Amino acid sequence: MMKKLETKLETKIFMSKNRFYKASMSETLGNRYNSPTKNIVNLYSRWSNGGSGILMTGNVMVDRNALGEPGNIVIEDERDITLLKNWAKVGTQNNNHLWMQINHPGKQSPKNLSKEPVAPSSIPVGGNLSNVFNHPRALKHDEILGIIKRFGNTAYIAKKAGFTGVQIHAAHGYLINQFLSPYHNKRNDAWGGSLENRMRFLMEVYHEIRRRTGEKFPIAVKLNSADFQRGGFTEEDSMKVLKAIDKAGIDLIEISGGNYENPVMFEGSNIRESTKKREAYFLDYADKARKLVNTPIVVTGGFRSAEGMEAAINSGSIDMVGIAKPLVINPDLPNQIINGTYITPDLPRITTNVKFIDKKLGSMLELSWYEAQFYLMAHGKNPNLKLNIWRALWISFKKNGIISFTKRR
Repeated sequence: MMKKLETKLETKIFMSKNRFYKASMSETLGNRYNSPTKNIVNLYSRWSNGGSGILMTGNVMVDRNALGEPGNIVIEDERDITLLKNWAKVGTQNNNHLWMQINHPGKQSPKNLSKEPVAPSSIPVGGNLSNVFNHPRALKHDEILGIIKRFGNTAYIAKKAGFTGVQIHAAHGYLINQFLSPYHNKRNDAWGGSLENRMRFLMEVYHEIRRRTGEKFPIAVKLNSADFQRGGFTEEDSMKVLKAIDKAGIDLIEISGGNYENPVMFEGSNIRESTKKREAYFLDYADKARKLVNTPIVVTGGFRSAEGMEAAINSGSIDMVGIAKPLVINPDLPNQIINGTYITPDLPRITTNVKFIDKKLGSMLELSWYEAQFYLMAHGKNPNLKLNIWRALWISFKKNGIISFTKRR
């Protein structure tokens, strides 16, 4: 049963023991100095034992002065190399891969973390989160070059520590996605204007990482199918970027969509009913992308049943199934599917049962609940589907203090 999901994925660069890809989720388990902790090591040991072929870490930031949220881990030097080596060791203990997702938030850095965030252009975050982020300052040319160097340095340290690959986060409205989007990028220099110029930052980040890590070290990219935002990064743009990174030699492409002004990646909004039945939110896009690129493709978002996962692999459009929330409530999901014991879960509805509070706190409730599950696993416990949201908020408060109760995304 599920032989396609059990089969190794082989490319010229890497081998995964199966088609299960644990997608990135921000664990917020860094300490107050934004260093990794024993908790993150314990959490990834749990996921490694669960059977996924590739484990992708949550956001690892390249600059301590540019955080996406409290609890982010930052790697800009080798001060934490011992803990990083421990993290890499347990994360690869079952013949699986552990890849580090590398990111810079750009202007998506909350007010309580950044007085003056940076961006391609001085254009604020809009939508319902406009009051969460300060007005950004446009990056200078030399600063852009400096950030590119930071990406390469973080990737180099990840490789040195034993991580078996890295992923460039170019989606969800973070800095690289901001450069790609004509809505957010109004520059008139070499970094803005035409799509060729707007993708220059992504391409230079890739080439710098390749230079620092070598030809055989796996590098992935997470790319939006579109921003779903008027005047933003379109599907047509995305397809052209796909072709460029495929030609450049990227090793794996993960497809997602939306940003924090239009968060398709979290809510499943704007998703057709036919797409929901296929489970994978971005599989229609992958169908088109498959005809353009030879690079292995993974789609994340929507997968719940073993049958849905196998159908997506059998379609030939994707090479791995990206799984996020289901692996939080059931970290043994891959092993269970392979052993034939998996039961499709119903993801819990997170609510305080108080309409005013639910409306006021919004997605923060869900973030806190899932982060509390990370916390439980990091302390040797199993996920708790019956975890009370108030208990989850208390765990979040213990970790990050009053900042836990401010909007972060």
